[in-house]
Amino acid sequence: MYVVTGAGPVGYTIAEQLAEQGNRVRVLTRSGSGPEHPLVERRRVDASDPAQLNEAVAGASAVFHCIHGSAYRAAAWAAELPQAEQVVMDAAAAAGAVVVFPESLYSYSQPDRVMTEAGQRTATGGKRGIRTALLRARQAHPANTVSVVAGDFFGPRVKTAHAGERMVTPVLAGKAVQVIGSSRQPHSFTYVPDLAAAMIVAARKPGLWNSVLHAPTGAAITQREIAAAYANAAGVSGPKVGAVPGWVLRAAGLFSTDMRELAELLYQFERPFVMESSESQRLLGLEPTPLKQAAAATVAWWRGGVTAAR
Repeated sequence: MYVVTGAGPVGYTIAEQLAEQGNRVRVLTRSGSGPEHPLVERRRVDASDPAQLNEAVAGASAVFHCIHGSAYRAAAWAAELPQAEQVVMDAAAAAGAVVVFPESLYSYSQPDRVMTEAGQRTATGGKRGIRTALLRARQAHPANTVSVVAGDFFGPRVKTAHAGERMVTPVLAGKAVQVIGSSRQPHSFTYVPDLAAAMIVAARKPGLWNSVLHAPTGAAITQREIAAAYANAAGVSGPKVGAVPGWVLRAAGLFSTDMRELAELLYQFERPFVMESSESQRLLGLEPTPLKQAAAATVAWWRGGVTAAR
């Protein structure tokens, strides 16, 4: 039996894949959401409550912790994430379960270089420093953990992302797309089903526990290229792609907290931001889904499943 905390794009996809493989899955959310499947048990649980979580995790062989902060702000992350991860690791250690975390590239301290599994993860300040601290806390905890790093998400159910709703919706409507930073810099995008598959395999391989892996991720592409991939998959004309310069967002950040939080990570879109996953692919026995296939599945979900999901 597997436990998944959270039913956002990552948690939902992990639960769905596990159930389709014939596994019993327990999805824990405050709302009781998650995939509708005979092997999926959806429970209303506050994963930050030790008593509730200990009972829900009992008997699990792995916990996939896919809960994020309530807001995309460093203050919210600092207030919520360390305690939530401590609770889930405590419960998993008591149950003898491994905890598998989805992780970002924020902690990499040399993002101007191609980021590999051996790269330095010592970034400081803001949201980057919080991710560094979370990785260190996982390493120090007695629970077995695995962190699987991904680039920016795309795929079915991915809405709040640079290659999510703000890009797919205008492409399907035949409208122009506005991206941030630059539309021509190479950037690593990870297809969420590939991240989910990697997390599941990692949970089943004790030899990979207590390490940091990279989700299978295709060659870096520009924001212009992923928008074109969506258009090709949808059978519509390629969109006009414009970019909001970094200085505009930084200026807006003087008056808007949301813009300031977004501007903090602008380096990812103003310069090449590239991850390499070949070593993890070898260890996991997985390959990234080809972009054409991934874009087609994404467009199909937006055209069909998105209505039901809402």
